[in-house]
Amino acid sequence: MKVVILAGGYGTRLSEYTDKVPKPMVEIGGIPMIEHIMRHYSFYGFKEFILCLGYKQEIIKEYFVNYNLRNSDTFIDLKSGKFSFLKENKNDWKINLIYTGLDTKTGGRVKKIKDLIVEKNFLLTYGDGLSNININKLVDFHNKKEKSITISAFKPQARFGELEIKNGEVESFQEKPQLKQGRINGGFFVVEKRFIEYINNFNEMLEVEPINRAINNKDVAAYETNEFWRCVDSKRDLDFVRSLWDEGNASWIV
Repeated sequence: MKVVILAGGYGTRLSEYTDKVPKPMVEIGGIPMIEHIMRHYSFYGFKEFILCLGYKQEIIKEYFVNYNLRNSDTFIDLKSGKFSFLKENKNDWKINLIYTGLDTKTGGRVKKIKDLIVEKNFLLTYGDGLSNININKLVDFHNKKEKSITISAFKPQARFGELEIKNGEVESFQEKPQLKQGRINGGFFVVEKRFIEYINNFNEMLEVEPINRAINNKDVAAYETNEFWRCVDSKRDLDFVRSLWDEGNASWIV
């Protein structure tokens, strides 16, 4: 099962850093946020990624193209120009780096990589959300519910869209309301490929039109969890997760 990561936005609320790098490349403990997320999926055995790129895409591409060079001792024969790595990189990931447009909305980015999904389903998340969610339990839940998409429903800070859930199915989705039930969409989706048919065009937000179309068809499930989750959406969020890392309390590290 492939892991699709939405990593193309401007990250304007974190402009102190995103004027130089895309938000998923902002570092926590010297490691880009997107790599933290990929390490989490890799721990559960999901090692094939599709990164949906946009803003400053070349920085993410350069990072992974030169990943082995950056993380390995290297032998170079300057006369011949040949080089080799002296130790094998422990990450056996396969990564698709796909430019999905500068201003494409989140639903549109998913629609643009449809042809790269050959399996019946895939994992999907944002490039700025950290969690210790158990991916295997999430997938098992999704398979039992047999819906087109499963949303991970967390209980964190109250400035995100709230999910109204009944018997494990999503009844409604409101963007940034006054919280009633207290659970929000934190990403970490499991998605059937057929869900992409709910996305009509490249200008649709995944979290608005497509998901609400699926909700109207009673085709959305919600995996409720109390595990750690934090969206790094502002400098305050970044300072918080960096402090957890510095204190040795980075809950998303498995």
